[in-house]
Amino acid sequence: MSDFSSSGSDEDLDPELELLDELGGKLSKWTNYIHGWQDRWIVLKGNILSYYRSADEKEYGCRGSICLSKAVITPHEFDECRFDISVNDSIWYLRAEHPLLRQQWIDTIELHKAESGYGSESSLRRHGSLLSLTSAASGLSTTSASSFKKGYSLQEKLAEMETFRDILCRQVDTLQKYFDNCADIDSKDELHRDKASEDEEDFLTSRPDGNYLLNNNNSSKEKLFSVDSLKGSLGIDFKGEAITFKATTAGILSTLSHCIDILVKREESWQRRLDKEIERRRRAEDAYKAALTELKKKPHYGGPDYEEGPNSLINEEEFFDAVEAALDKHDQIEEQSHAERSRASRQISLPPDTYSSISPPKYLTKVEEMVQSHMTYSLQDVGGDANWQLLVEEGDMKVYRREVEENGIVLDPLKATHAVKGVTGHEVCHYFWDTAFRNDWETTIESFQVVETLSDKAVIIHQTHKRVWPASQRDVLYVSVIRKILSTNENDPDTWLVCNFSVDHDSYPPSARCIRAKINVAMICQTLISPPEGDKEITRDNILCKITYVANVNPGGWAPASVLRAIAKREYPKFLKRFTSYVQEKSSGEAILF
Repeated sequence: MSDFSSSGSDEDLDPELELLDELGGKLSKWTNYIHGWQDRWIVLKGNILSYYRSADEKEYGCRGSICLSKAVITPHEFDECRFDISVNDSIWYLRAEHPLLRQQWIDTIELHKAESGYGSESSLRRHGSLLSLTSAASGLSTTSASSFKKGYSLQEKLAEMETFRDILCRQVDTLQKYFDNCADIDSKDELHRDKASEDEEDFLTSRPDGNYLLNNNNSSKEKLFSVDSLKGSLGIDFKGEAITFKATTAGILSTLSHCIDILVKREESWQRRLDKEIERRRRAEDAYKAALTELKKKPHYGGPDYEEGPNSLINEEEFFDAVEAALDKHDQIEEQSHAERSRASRQISLPPDTYSSISPPKYLTKVEEMVQSHMTYSLQDVGGDANWQLLVEEGDMKVYRREVEENGIVLDPLKATHAVKGVTGHEVCHYFWDTAFRNDWETTIESFQVVETLSDKAVIIHQTHKRVWPASQRDVLYVSVIRKILSTNENDPDTWLVCNFSVDHDSYPPSARCIRAKINVAMICQTLISPPEGDKEITRDNILCKITYVANVNPGGWAPASVLRAIAKREYPKFLKRFTSYVQEKSSGEAILF
């Protein structure tokens, strides 16, 4: 991210003209919960803030803009590089590369907000006198004539000015006609002089009294006409018109002086009104800021501040809707991936049935303890236990739950029973345990890695699950063991078991990126065989796998209890059906593995 630049020149500009320059720079903008923070080209011009996907796409138009006149710029309380710009219900979440750049953006935006447009205190003072004159001239002044009993009102004086203007215009026209006629007579006088000089005949001469004499070639002088005759021919009293013109201009000056006196008298009144208006504006801004503070307490869906946590402002219903929408999208992606895998399915070979001891010794005791616990308690019937609630029943599948909370965190144990035809317990447990097939049926995993191989039947796995907004991302570190438990009664079938339980490992400590969840999961399978008729061989039509699946999960962080329970009720049956269908598909056509 770079510092924002100006499209103006580097020379010193007038401060108000400089505000019109276009400023642009790159900032990170929160888009939505799927894409998160994305780099955008932000442009500040006047009091409009716009953003584009990049600087190269400016010619295609902006992707959004807001007016800064009523915007509130808020630096984030904890993130030193982030600031928010809000206008009513619209909020832009922005991040700069470093705190200094953030402060530079905030200062510049605040400057444009304060100085551009009409409405600030400075602009109100700047335009006040103009508004007063305009309102007075249009007859909209709210001050009545009774406010100035010793003189006329401004409106009346303006009407007098209109009258004087009409009179003055007529006088100017009259005088202009007089001057034009004088110019015509002077032109005729010059013509006669020229003719007299050529013919040496009659010519005009003027006398000191203003009369004109006609001289002939006999040296006799004859009176031709006087100024009075000019006055009579034009019908204009020049002296009278000049006196009237002087009186009119004096009246205009007097009226203007009176208008100025009225304006001076009103100055104090207008100043009081201006002070009251500024005070009302201040109170309105305080009320707006208070309302904005209240508005911030309400959730703006999709913002970075409304993710999982005990202080999250998002309510449980919106939390559930967001999680459910994300899970639906994951299911659609998984269906497409499953179709592609089915077209390119590969043959598999099961490993030899070998059982090595668990190593290193520090995990041996824990493994034996977990296996024994599941064989003792997980296979117990839950039908008569009132603490277990039946959540789902679909055919042979039943899912139970027992509600348990600790320190506000939901720790509900889940138990499911199912019967699947055509597969053995060994096959079910093998596909559940072997990491080579994990991504074929598990849709919630983003990545996993075998941290350590303890034996050919036991591994330590680090597994990162896909994030479902607004919940935080989870990871799990656990030991996974597959074991065959021989029956002590010849009439009972042998049991296959896969046990996954959380452990700590020095190579994979918890990280800030994910919340470390704790699990204790077991897949317990028994194979029931229906004897074939006569001497026929056993086929997959004669076998049935009885499955018991138990899960104890500590999510590691807070989330709404109702959301966790609703998601568990929805996802666990889907997982069990998806996994067993996968095992049936992979085992079909293969030799039966007991």
